[in-house]
Amino acid sequence: MEGRDTGSAGYARAADFVVAQFKAADLTPAGDRGGWLQTVPLTEVRVESEGTSIDVVQSQSSKIHFEFLHEITLRATSALPSELDAPLAFRGYCSRQELGSDTNGKIAVCFGTRRQGLPSAAERIKAAAEAGAVGLISVDDPGFTIEPARWPAAYARTVHIDGDPPVPAPALAVFNLSSAGFVKLLFGTGLDANEVLETGAAKKPLRSFDIPGRLSARLHISKRSYSSDNVLALLPGTDVRRKEEVLVVSAHLDGYGYGAPVGGDTLYNGAFDDAAYVSTLTRLAAQRHGRGFRRSVLFAVFTGEEKGLLGSTWFVRHPTVRSDRLVADINLDMIRPLFALKALTMLAMTDTSLEAAAKSVATPMRIEIRPDREPERGLLRRADHWPFLEVGIPATTFVFAYDPNTEAERRYREWYNVRYHRPQDDMGQPIDFAAATAFNRFFYALTAAIADAEARPVFQTASSLRPKP
Repeated sequence: MEGRDTGSAGYARAADFVVAQFKAADLTPAGDRGGWLQTVPLTEVRVESEGTSIDVVQSQSSKIHFEFLHEITLRATSALPSELDAPLAFRGYCSRQELGSDTNGKIAVCFGTRRQGLPSAAERIKAAAEAGAVGLISVDDPGFTIEPARWPAAYARTVHIDGDPPVPAPALAVFNLSSAGFVKLLFGTGLDANEVLETGAAKKPLRSFDIPGRLSARLHISKRSYSSDNVLALLPGTDVRRKEEVLVVSAHLDGYGYGAPVGGDTLYNGAFDDAAYVSTLTRLAAQRHGRGFRRSVLFAVFTGEEKGLLGSTWFVRHPTVRSDRLVADINLDMIRPLFALKALTMLAMTDTSLEAAAKSVATPMRIEIRPDREPERGLLRRADHWPFLEVGIPATTFVFAYDPNTEAERRYREWYNVRYHRPQDDMGQPIDFAAATAFNRFFYALTAAIADAEARPVFQTASSLRPKP
């Protein structure tokens, strides 16, 4: 299926395969116009590798070249100029105070922290734009070890729902520079890049300084429109009072497809992320083989998750069943059975009554249900349950949990560093099949518990995600 890139021929073949599985399981089509598919119209902006060059010119005889996608990348938006030439100014964490009044017309270079209490990526972009910067370079934080930066970037693309403004669409060019690239940038200037990186990693105050030279970029920008499909199938409910209510179980079919080579391999397979969990859905459908729960269950296989939760966002905007009948979404994404299943991180755990349902299933299985202990990673907003929460529908997803300084943590970190969004997420990678079996049993039982319960899930009174009256 060639990595199932959104809108690709490989993705279409994968969608046809999933449809065939749902047909064989005696599900009912629940897409557009009585079919199995829901078409999502998309627009893509891409910065092509061929024809793109990014350099820092220090003098007529001195130029630093940065390898696109391997040391530096940028957000592709329709607002990008084809050429950019401007001086560079390091401005610490790029708070409003640090940017000051002398960044106008310059490219602000910022320490790209993701730590709480310091400017977020969105805050840095806004502050730089307000300061009159023409560009922003975010430098990787080598101290953010819970989710370290990985290079190369597969490609520089943004995809958005046709008719929506591109996301993100800042009024300035936004680059990302590796920490090694930052060392390269400051080499020979008398400025100590490693000191800056160490200070930023420690969340200590950073001094501002101008960087000798000008960034000179030529960008080959392309744009196209296309579509990609969600696959939607319904297992009708059996209870006359509850069958109009619908529980959604979801996973995303899309992957990265082809991208920048890693170890000579350009095919980003996406086995755990998220083909394995589309298969978990088709397996549940096959096991039920038309035997419904009290509530109806919608099997939603979304497109465009890797490009910004596009398929799930389109679905909640254009539901193929009445939105007031959607009771919850249980989303499966990168569960990662790499070690024994003793605990699961549950996102939005304390926000809805789904916590009680999950614990009622997990406790007899001797599985601990935990809240997210690494909130700085922002996992809550990074998978297809999030658009449901945004519109007031209880939703969650799970990840295998681990304790610090254990073999389980080592395996988890290794997978993230080596395989996440990489060609190495393939069928040859390590997997604990007993743990995978245990999770599947948990998921099947949780689906039954929610679909057969007397009461539908609700938001907790204290939840910040609870819909406003």
